[in-house]
Amino acid sequence: MGRKFFVGGNFKMNGTISSIKGIIDNLNNAKLDPETEVVIAPPSAYLLLAREHLRQGIEVAAQNVFDKPNGAFTGEISVEQLKDLGITWTLVGHSERRVLLQEEDSFVASKTKAAVDGGLGVILCCGESLEQREAGKTIDVVTSQLKAVADKVSDWSKIVIAYEPIWAIGTGKVATTEQAQEVHAEIREWLKKEVSPEAADNTRILYGGSVSDKNCVDLTKQPDIDGFLVGGASLKPAFIDIINSKMAL
Repeated sequence: MGRKFFVGGNFKMNGTISSIKGIIDNLNNAKLDPETEVVIAPPSAYLLLAREHLRQGIEVAAQNVFDKPNGAFTGEISVEQLKDLGITWTLVGHSERRVLLQEEDSFVASKTKAAVDGGLGVILCCGESLEQREAGKTIDVVTSQLKAVADKVSDWSKIVIAYEPIWAIGTGKVATTEQAQEVHAEIREWLKKEVSPEAADNTRILYGGSVSDKNCVDLTKQPDIDGFLVGGASLKPAFIDIINSKMAL
């Protein structure tokens, strides 16, 4: 059995009760590809709203999780609290948190372990800056980010990797299909060597970075691209077209 196509929508710090209900209504009423797994990640204030109003079959992710079970950690949210809300996924290691909040690889790995150990699915983000790409360090940077997780987590069955080149996030710039496929293939080869052949075969690797209804079909054709982590476009009706991109092949 092949890897099931996966499309995640990261709303980032966007939305209101009204606008998020509108997005949910659009998803609930749309004809979605039944062979594609769909997960949306609204801001934490709207997680319960999303879970209570979304139709069955569409899952909800947090945009972040902490690596401790409880305690004096003001502003953070735990694995158990997310599960208590019916949330089944979390993003971890998004570049905006790595860069703006200076989250280090080891901290991202600890959060990934806490989520996996607690039974959540993890969308593990990785990616390089434009400076790193131009210096020819893309693969070194990405595999270093992944190695930090592999040092703490042995079971990758609940992890989906999202390759998001930082220079393509929210910029309108998109990695070419060849650039994206090259990095995805390298990630899969790294999984084979450093984790296991099974992990390489089964782990889904998503592309993220200015994904739109205009470029998604061409990206979908690549053998190692198993879906998308969508940012700004997940707030728009075009998100439906991205979810259904495999149906357009």
